[in-house]
Amino acid sequence: MELSYILNELGEERDSYFQAVAPPIIQTSNFTFKSVADFRKALANEYEATLYSRGNNPTVDILRKKLAALDGAEDALVFGSGIAAIATPILALLHQGDHVVSVAKPYSWTIKLFEKLLPKFGITTTFVDGTQVENFSNAIRPNTRLIYLESPNTFTYELQDIKAVSALAKKKGILTMIDNSYCSPLNQQPIKMGVDLVAQSATKFIGGHSDVVAGVVTGSKSIIKKIFDAEFLNIGGTISPMNAWLLIRGLRTLPIRLQRVCDSTKKVVDFLAQHPRVEKVIFPFHPGFTQYELAKKQMLDAGGLFSIVLKTDSVAGIEKFCNSLKHFLLAVSWGGHESLVIPSVVGFTPDQFDPANTNHRIIRLYVGLEDPDYLISDLKQALDT
Repeated sequence: MELSYILNELGEERDSYFQAVAPPIIQTSNFTFKSVADFRKALANEYEATLYSRGNNPTVDILRKKLAALDGAEDALVFGSGIAAIATPILALLHQGDHVVSVAKPYSWTIKLFEKLLPKFGITTTFVDGTQVENFSNAIRPNTRLIYLESPNTFTYELQDIKAVSALAKKKGILTMIDNSYCSPLNQQPIKMGVDLVAQSATKFIGGHSDVVAGVVTGSKSIIKKIFDAEFLNIGGTISPMNAWLLIRGLRTLPIRLQRVCDSTKKVVDFLAQHPRVEKVIFPFHPGFTQYELAKKQMLDAGGLFSIVLKTDSVAGIEKFCNSLKHFLLAVSWGGHESLVIPSVVGFTPDQFDPANTNHRIIRLYVGLEDPDYLISDLKQALDT
């Protein structure tokens, strides 16, 4: 299916809404029926019906079709946040006594899900170094039901060999799920590599304008229906029609935004890699990256997110650099139009800082849609301070 068709035509039945170019926002909570028989049919199978916007909504349905097609999946569900798109499927598919093998250092709220929430339901998790496939194999137990990946992760960018881990899981009859937020569907296609469920924060590149929070999970119709019929409807973490419409709008420009970000990031990374005050650049598509060959093998490109290790022996040095930046905003997230920075030291108090610990001197940057020379100039003046 052509990308241009997915982004501009798929799911858009203009005959049903006055030939409008932009689909309408069906801002309704409820839908009516012409007969009791029709009502009964909808109640019996809400997955196929439009009954109540907590389940299906016409505006959200257009978005679902597009997001599923982008991932090469059969269906998609859209949620009110990225972590909802991760937590809800896991709660739907796992049961008391089940075991998860997860890559180490996933998204912080995913860690909390595995360490704090799932144990309440008798579900345990083993975290492994995902850079070696055998680590997953060695951690599998008789009750392992899910292998969870995040490739790359979003601070130090370790990769997993997605195809190899998926093959291992299929051989053992274990489901696989991956957080693909870093790459987006345009730069990595995990389903084609054998993954069962692909989640991502649609807040990032899909929305692209830092004005909507959302998440998506894609997979086979059978798995998506299982999630929909149980926890999706029961927990109710759905997205509003207005936010779905904003994501549809964001998809129109996704390819050109992502290409701009990718091209600009390479220029910024090249500058920082040669700067005397930068000890190391951590970026999957930089030749100095440990897993560079694997990155080139399974990713079409890398987005705007990377990290640097600053040459400094103090928190004050890190804070001065970050506070001196004029065009990078101090904030979480990524994928929008604006460039961002977040130092690892925000996660602990200054007295806990250890200059010998490389992770304490990591600063994560995101390159947005600004001119790369404009950003390089800003980074240079901040480093010079």
